[in-house]
Amino acid sequence: MSYMPYLANRAEVADANMLIAMFGDDAGLEAAARADESRDIGNYLHFCRWRQIERLILLLSIESAIGTVH
Repeated sequence: MSYMPYLANRAEVADANMLIAMFGDDAGLEAAARADESRDIGNYLHFCRWRQIERLILLLSIESAIGTVH
């Protein structure tokens, strides 16, 4: 998968989990909306962070294994 997320710390995993708990199937859309809002106000750090969380949510929604399985 070419969109593997970069996670700087485990708080990003907790945020992804929180969005999934709150928004269910729409969690990815919420993360994208937060990224767009951050971009609109010029906060590129939070924009990048929310985009990675959006990618993580997408990755977690896939039923099969991605990448090498040991």
